[in-house]
Amino acid sequence: MLKVYGIPNCDTVKKAITWLKDHNVAYEFHDYKKLGISEAKLEEWLTQVPHDKLVNRAGTTFKKLTDEEKAKITDNASAIALMLEKTSVIKRPIVESDKILAMGFKPEEYEAVFG
Repeated sequence: MLKVYGIPNCDTVKKAITWLKDHNVAYEFHDYKKLGISEAKLEEWLTQVPHDKLVNRAGTTFKKLTDEEKAKITDNASAIALMLEKTSVIKRPIVESDKILAMGFKPEEYEAVFG
């Protein structure tokens, strides 16, 4: 079973979930806002992707950080601290089974991975 991590009001997450439903791909949804995220899960993801890819620098939450806060994100530990404090800064959605299969949403990528 796939697990989709994100927040339900995110347009990108909505598009990804719609695609999965339209293609009859079963999944479980993990809502960062309600359920949070564990440090262990973030550490696991960071063995698969670099912190600068896992932290969504294009999102509103990141853009609202001060320059000083942004400058502090220099390694996995500082990225984890930020993502635990502000889960909305985590790239979304993240779709995984036993590893990350997709980050964000691009129909052609989903077709290649899940189609």
